[in-house]
Amino acid sequence: MKSLDTLKFNPRFADLGNVFSAPIKPTAVEQAKMVICSTDALALLDLPPSAADDPLLLQLASGTWHWPQHEPRAMVYSGHQFGGYTPRLGDGRGLLLGEVLNTAGEHWDVHLKGAGLTPFSRTGDGRAVLRSSIREFLASEYLHKLGIPTSRALCVTDSETIVWREQRETAAMLLRLSPSHIRFGHFEYFYYNKQYGELERLHQHVLNDLYPECLTAAEPLAALLTEVVKRTAETIALWQAYGFCHGVMNTDNMSILGLTFDFGPYAFLDDFKHNHICNHSDNRGRYAFNQQVAMGYWNLTAFAETLTRYVSIERLQEILDGYADIQQQAYLKAMRARLGLIGEHEADALLIDQLLVQMDQSGVDYTLFFRNLGDLPAAQALEKLRDEFVNRAAFDEWVSEFMARIANDTRTQEQRREEMHAVNPLYMLRNYLIQIAIEAAEDGDYAPLHKLHQVLSLPFTEQEGCAEYAERPPQWGKHLSISCSS
Repeated sequence: MKSLDTLKFNPRFADLGNVFSAPIKPTAVEQAKMVICSTDALALLDLPPSAADDPLLLQLASGTWHWPQHEPRAMVYSGHQFGGYTPRLGDGRGLLLGEVLNTAGEHWDVHLKGAGLTPFSRTGDGRAVLRSSIREFLASEYLHKLGIPTSRALCVTDSETIVWREQRETAAMLLRLSPSHIRFGHFEYFYYNKQYGELERLHQHVLNDLYPECLTAAEPLAALLTEVVKRTAETIALWQAYGFCHGVMNTDNMSILGLTFDFGPYAFLDDFKHNHICNHSDNRGRYAFNQQVAMGYWNLTAFAETLTRYVSIERLQEILDGYADIQQQAYLKAMRARLGLIGEHEADALLIDQLLVQMDQSGVDYTLFFRNLGDLPAAQALEKLRDEFVNRAAFDEWVSEFMARIANDTRTQEQRREEMHAVNPLYMLRNYLIQIAIEAAEDGDYAPLHKLHQVLSLPFTEQEGCAEYAERPPQWGKHLSISCSS
């Protein structure tokens, strides 16, 4: 195992130079303190669990120290925000501190969010606050445990530095990791500014360092788009299967690696609601839960636009046309597993849709339904679940179709239960649980946050004394209003 000051670096993005990012030092906060640290994320940097208590980590994660051989850098990019193009965005509060190469040959960007003013801060103060930093930390690590591609969160620090949002708050910082922080918006920035030489350098960086398998294709950029479409479609399929609402699917929040990225007002569904809007700023529902698949396509189209000088429009459209089927097949695979369905039947998509319509109309808890379905033999489980549905006749009709679908399932109930529980979490990252942890942390008590993170690190495994984390939310905890403010 290494220590923070003995890590190996490979500054692939930083070496692109000042056209792509601006060198800027972080602005330290006052009286920093460690709030929470992920030992799983530490391991990605070859750091032992004991590194969580290393004073140097606190200094790195609060802006008071950075690796002297690497200048922190703020990336420049643009993006479509709620459908409108913003010509220049960039890292307004984040800095790329270094690009670590671990012993497994993996590259990990170490990025400090809330690091202070940068050339791209616009009217902001460059700071993050404790509540948003905690939310991103929990979501990153939980999505990873669910098997959904995501950036990772290493630690959160708090401070005595005061910032103002809707109210007086303290400045916090999040240290996060990703193989790359390049977004669709990076390509848009150089394309719309007609900086084609820089755009081509970006292409080469992404192909050489992130998608080397595309270099041998007849059209490397067409192969790149094909892979980005595939990864994006598969990630969004898992969002839909597990009830995750991103909230702000702007093109500057879309990872070129297909990762879940730049968390803001996200939410996991409690009661299933097709058109749930988790961002109270999204008054038109552009990024509602049932719009995420379409918005993924829209964003990929925006990315494909930046390739039109290099790949024919017909070829680009052909690749984009594959998105819907990739997404649907990945979604059906996940949902079949959640329902305990063996094999593939043509009518499965309709069977799943009919269930979700009934769940929507009845306000059925999206997490607990699937978990409970695996607890008992199917007929017994469905009889118990029947009481949660308003239209019992419609549910009974669905049950008949479902039982016919699984009639040839030869697994024992023990095997079925084990396989279903392996993909259906008992513990969900619910907004009300996050809110309880945040309020305690704001009062200086980090224990509830640590406990929540501990429970969610094993979401599929029942843990003794943790029943409260598997309960449906109280009425006040449903549909909490979450904003982009941080």
